[in-house]
Amino acid sequence: MGRGTVRGERTRRPAGRGEPPEKASDLGWDDSLYEDAAGGDADSRGRTARGRQRAAVRPRRRRRRILRWTASILAFLIIGSAGAGYLYYRHLNGNLKTGKLNLGEHKVPEPTPNAAGQRPLNILLIGSDSRNTKENLKLGGHKQSVGSAPLADVQMLLHLSADRSNMSVVSMPRDTLTRLPQCTDPESGKVYEATVSRQMVNSSLARGGPGCTVATWEQLTGIHIDHYMMVDFSGVVSMADAIGGVPVCVNENVHSRNSSGEGSGLKLKKGTTSVKGEQALQWLRTRHGFEDGSDIARAKAQHMYMSSMVRELRENATFSHPGKLRTLAEKATNALSVDDGLDTVKKLYDLSNELKRPAPKRITMTTMPFVYEGARVVPKEKDADALWRLLRDDIALDGKDKDAGKKPKDETSDDPAAADGEIAVQVRNGTRTATAPAAPGRASQVAQALTAKGFTQAVADQAQSLVEDRTVIRYPSADLEGDAQAVAKSLGIPLSSVRESTEVSGVTLIVGADWRTGTAFPKSTDDEDASKALDKEQTQNGADDSKCMKVEPGYTW
Repeated sequence: MGRGTVRGERTRRPAGRGEPPEKASDLGWDDSLYEDAAGGDADSRGRTARGRQRAAVRPRRRRRRILRWTASILAFLIIGSAGAGYLYYRHLNGNLKTGKLNLGEHKVPEPTPNAAGQRPLNILLIGSDSRNTKENLKLGGHKQSVGSAPLADVQMLLHLSADRSNMSVVSMPRDTLTRLPQCTDPESGKVYEATVSRQMVNSSLARGGPGCTVATWEQLTGIHIDHYMMVDFSGVVSMADAIGGVPVCVNENVHSRNSSGEGSGLKLKKGTTSVKGEQALQWLRTRHGFEDGSDIARAKAQHMYMSSMVRELRENATFSHPGKLRTLAEKATNALSVDDGLDTVKKLYDLSNELKRPAPKRITMTTMPFVYEGARVVPKEKDADALWRLLRDDIALDGKDKDAGKKPKDETSDDPAAADGEIAVQVRNGTRTATAPAAPGRASQVAQALTAKGFTQAVADQAQSLVEDRTVIRYPSADLEGDAQAVAKSLGIPLSSVRESTEVSGVTLIVGADWRTGTAFPKSTDDEDASKALDKEQTQNGADDSKCMKVEPGYTW
């Protein structure tokens, strides 16, 4: 969007000096202010004496002229200030950098609304490590990084419940290994093919932009993402300055710098310190110096900062001051890169009103369950799946929802299934992994098992094997949901593995790496209490201000 126009909005031009845009009322201005302030009779006293009337003519005329001039000046000032406000609104819109939400081929459908017609909101927060500006290079990194594609070193999924009563924030470590989906760069048209081997999740940002990071999250979690927000080093500093300071705590004096020069440079005394600007960025980047020196500890420190920031913004009355709000708006719009669904300040403002509804005590922050694989991490299969399922089913992570933590019952579709023998099913082999070839003949074996159960139109797709960690049944449209669920029930596959997808043309069963042998689907431990998926050490409540980061030995002073 250009800085000189606002798409989809017209301005009207009445006779005379003109008036503000039709959307002025949306920005808090009152259109009634622009009515003619000079109308009316300046003298209505109704004098009857002729001499008095003659004597009053000139004063009345002077008064009328004064009133007209006063009204004209007042109208000019009102219109001028409103116009300036509107121009500033357009200026803020022009600050925003926008991009396509999802650069992948396949998108997860929106969740079904609840009984009140509400849907949850999922927003991906991305921190870029770009050093491609002087400001960013000065704040961290090496000159060798200049010109290289940025990496998504911070990734957090913010889940706002459908009823807006609670919020969950889940971090994924930057060095998580996963398969990256095919992504197309919207500017160059370059196609990045899906990876067979697992790659670090932070490299998704270099495959066309934040829309590829969104596609990666949707592929891994099965969660529909509504928006993304991305900020770089200098953006963090400017926004932290505008906020004015966030209290953080360490249990010992800390200096994040070792003999090799590694570390963020953060230096704090034991106890609580209000950090802002560059010091806030150092806190958010610190790995060397916190707990075990890992990205997991860094995520924990980031959660502590975010929780404290939420409390600060709620409690700090100075943010009702117009000057501070203006500064924050300027800094935020300059710092943020957002998807094209958040391309105006009004949309961001509306979203912020939604996000502030949960009380801090109903905000839960945690890190994806993981296991180490060498120096990297991978999702802890059953626990991570259970966590994603909680978010997909809109169950609060704080356990305060009714039946929270329990496995939700698989809901049977309202769409009636056709007779088994009339359901066409394509079976594909997705058992190939980064470390093992595909299990031979899996598509044929499962197709034969379906045929034996009465699904006589089941056929094996003999095309090249796919890569699918978990067995899944996909269908292209709502009128085939019942058919897809009938296939799942016949094989004992949970209905949570039945998903709508535009990547298939009919009911398609992809046999995943979790089902490499046999014709009976293996039983899962998903029936266990899903709340056990959360690592209590990595989970924080937004209202808890008692937490202090543990300082890693060797980084005290």
